[in-house]
Amino acid sequence: MLISGVGIAGPTLAYWLERYGFVPTLVECALALRTGGYVVDFWGLGYDIAEMMGLLPDIAGVGYRLRELRIVGNDGRWVAGFNAEVFRDLTGGRYITLGRSDLSRLIRDRISGSCEFIFGDSIVGLRQGDDGVHVEFERGGKRRFDFVVGADGLHFRVRSLVFGSQDRYEKDLGYRVAAFEAAGYRPRDDLVYVLHGAPGRQVGRFSLRDDRTLFLFIFADQGEPAAHGVAAQKARLRETFADDGWELPRILAALDTCDDLYFDRVSQIRMDAWSRGSVALLGDAVACVSLLAGQGTALAMVEAYVLAGELAASQGRPQEAFRRYEDRLRPFLRAKQRAAERFATALVPRTRLGLSFRNQVMRTFRIPALARIAIGRDIRDEMELPRYGP
Repeated sequence: MLISGVGIAGPTLAYWLERYGFVPTLVECALALRTGGYVVDFWGLGYDIAEMMGLLPDIAGVGYRLRELRIVGNDGRWVAGFNAEVFRDLTGGRYITLGRSDLSRLIRDRISGSCEFIFGDSIVGLRQGDDGVHVEFERGGKRRFDFVVGADGLHFRVRSLVFGSQDRYEKDLGYRVAAFEAAGYRPRDDLVYVLHGAPGRQVGRFSLRDDRTLFLFIFADQGEPAAHGVAAQKARLRETFADDGWELPRILAALDTCDDLYFDRVSQIRMDAWSRGSVALLGDAVACVSLLAGQGTALAMVEAYVLAGELAASQGRPQEAFRRYEDRLRPFLRAKQRAAERFATALVPRTRLGLSFRNQVMRTFRIPALARIAIGRDIRDEMELPRYGP
């Protein structure tokens, strides 16, 4: 079988499929495993799956035990926030922050000696027949596989080849996001996520190891033309945040040293069907909840675990496995998407009144009982993991 994408969902799927006796091949358009990017908060059912994979000691080694979320004003003084123990309380202590690329590397290390990896190539053609799926690669010629899984992210190839263009399935939530890292930035607030906001926009910083700092920008889309290319994207950030206070002049100056800028719209993917014939979709490619949901990485691992289990249980009937995979997960993931929509507008309000209300709510989170009432429903995963295999 062929898996397109070597992020989180693809390698997790390969790990479980290999446990069940399959022989996965993974293809990735990048020349090597991606590094950098942004950090993710990791909890819930994905955390449980990581434990079953034996990943928790390694995750603890590369992760961060966040102490505080702090919102500051133009003068850098505390405006709102709460102790991160709130999240650990809501998740039974099973909560950690880590780099998405670090988690991807840890999963890939589990399968690196037993799976075929093809880097620097991508799928350009798919033809389904009675004998499987005939795949044409951009550089690697043609090969046949029993079935194909597209786990290549929000914008990539397999979905468009089999199901049509992205605009048929993408719901733009009306925000843009950008992230980059800088070395030697000061000040540092270790294990504190520091946020500064204005109506319709905010920037956060988080201190990483090796004297690096991660910056994350979120801002409302005002209908401007798309910014293509790093230079245009940097210009968009400078224009959007030029009049803001706090550390924005220093942060925008640090942007000048950045060669690796993540810049994207905040979107969800909603599809009527997750598979067609012997091709299925996985992770952000089929049910992206959006970066602002805070749980997309863990949910991708849940999807991969369920899909692998259903393929193993189907005994050579992939279409039946794909149907059961979708039936099990669609209601759960749709609820997560609805929660993410609510969270997007609450996290980055577009008005001063909305910003003031958000800060007042954040202050109440210092009382664990109130935090449990406000966000407990969205934090909890209201699904029981099925059990598969031996």
